[in-house]
Amino acid sequence: MTSDAADEWKQWHEHRMETVSAPYGPLALTGTHWLEDYPDGQLPDIPGVWVLDGDAVLLTATAADGLTVDGEPFTGETRLGADTGPVSEARAGLRERRLVVLIREGGWGVRDYDPDSAARRAFRGVEATPYDPRRSVPGRFTPYDALRTVRVDTADGVERGLGLAGELAFRIDGLEATLQVAVQSDGKLWAVFADSTSGDGSYRFRFLYPAAPDEEGRTTVDFNRAVLPPCAFADHFICPFPPPGNTLGLAIEAGERILR
Repeated sequence: MTSDAADEWKQWHEHRMETVSAPYGPLALTGTHWLEDYPDGQLPDIPGVWVLDGDAVLLTATAADGLTVDGEPFTGETRLGADTGPVSEARAGLRERRLVVLIREGGWGVRDYDPDSAARRAFRGVEATPYDPRRSVPGRFTPYDALRTVRVDTADGVERGLGLAGELAFRIDGLEATLQVAVQSDGKLWAVFADSTSGDGSYRFRFLYPAAPDEEGRTTVDFNRAVLPPCAFADHFICPFPPPGNTLGLAIEAGERILR
């Protein structure tokens, strides 16, 4: 079982490296521009005029701007809603770049993904601790009576809301521990956590995605699959910091640790 789990982890890690280094993975993000910071609609290093128009972004461009919309050269005006699919399928582009429209807590912005980014070209991998069966333990999820939203700092220095659906309890290194977690649309849990290695051997915080709990709330808390948050790969992400109570008082020497 241990050998099989170790082999599965190795395949998972290899796939993870392919994902983060993909042409439109997190290393390709070169900017996140909030429209409220640019009232004239002129975004840094992005041609065209981008202004808020009700529940969408109004893009105005000329042929000289070289923009595309839905894969075709674009001139004139069009309204763009938030892109919800893969970055590669964003409606707006500039040659190989993808210009992703996003909305967060009512604020609209445009993200610039460039496959030729300096970070992507410089990427050498992620240091990750080899699989350790002691770092994969049973857990039990207990949902809250109602969704809770806590205000947390985020990587760009702005405080934002983080929705939490319940508590994940587990025992590791002989200690009882809990994490406040969100539930994703596919049922998987999502935890933002730190531990005693954070900032000293590991990135300042990490993400964990335990499998969807069964009807009794049972799942597996496998820190071998702890991952670096997107903001570890590019400064332009707005990752939330761990909510209160999610800084563990022990060393989680497992999973992804730091960029090489």
